[in-house]
Amino acid sequence: MGIVWSKQRTYLVAGSLAAILLLVSMFFALQKPVAISVDGKVVTKRVFFGSTVGEVLKASKIALGEKDKVLPDLNTPIKKNTDITVLRAFKVKIIADGQTKEIFTTPVSVKEAIAMAGFNIGDKDLVKTLPGDTTVPDQDIEIIRVTEKMVEEQQPVPFQVERSYDNNLENGLTRTIRAGQDGVALNTIKVTYQNNKEVNRQVIASKSVKDPVNKVIAMGTITTVSRGGLRLDFHEARIMQTSAYTYTGSNTASGEAPEVGKVAVDPSVIPLGTRLYVEGYGYAVASDTGGAIKGDRLDLFMEDRGQCVAWGRRTAKVYVLK
Repeated sequence: MGIVWSKQRTYLVAGSLAAILLLVSMFFALQKPVAISVDGKVVTKRVFFGSTVGEVLKASKIALGEKDKVLPDLNTPIKKNTDITVLRAFKVKIIADGQTKEIFTTPVSVKEAIAMAGFNIGDKDLVKTLPGDTTVPDQDIEIIRVTEKMVEEQQPVPFQVERSYDNNLENGLTRTIRAGQDGVALNTIKVTYQNNKEVNRQVIASKSVKDPVNKVIAMGTITTVSRGGLRLDFHEARIMQTSAYTYTGSNTASGEAPEVGKVAVDPSVIPLGTRLYVEGYGYAVASDTGGAIKGDRLDLFMEDRGQCVAWGRRTAKVYVLK
């Protein structure tokens, strides 16, 4: 009798264990693996059949903000190996038309973010922001309004210079045969503005209102002249402003004492040592310099102050001799 009881007890224990194993198996069988991605972390869980995405997040104590986005939707039933992604909303700043608006959004395209802020983008408008297809936290998006306007403006057309030769004029000198006169063109200009500030002008059409008149000058060719019975062979002639000075106790730039026939020049125009002939003064050599002697100017040495005063300041023809 004791043996029979032992078998019954064994069967009972075995049956209980089998039932427990069955319940455990059913417990695990009724659960599905789920991966939750939120705030850059991935959490793996197992949930029962019939659960929704929202229920899983609630059970996992994952709070959602008003603008947060969940993929798939909160009401979506859980399936095996479901991946749940929580996209947190962040701040994006939109600047346009003198206004700044802040929106909270999950990653969207820049155009979508602009639309969410209530702004429109014109065909020619520019968008200044970070590179990338979608928005990121604390991103600034600036809309630059681009407008264009057509205007007409008159613009001078510079005259050109035509040259001819005059065999009665010294080489280096010129004579104006006809004065030049600028023409006038009417230009159609496309003016581009960015945020009402002009940034570019482009001439897209032009028509002549008045043609320019070219200036015509004659260039001298003579390199030999006679002055006071003397033959002068020269490289060129110049019309120069002249003044006079006398001895003040200082030597010339060449180190020599000044004397009649030595003149001060601008060495960048007439090199020191150059032989000259100055009408009204005579032969001269470029021997000195002066702080006020710049460009086409000469300072002629004379014996005394009276001669300097008599000479004064005058225009003279100067021959640069060969």
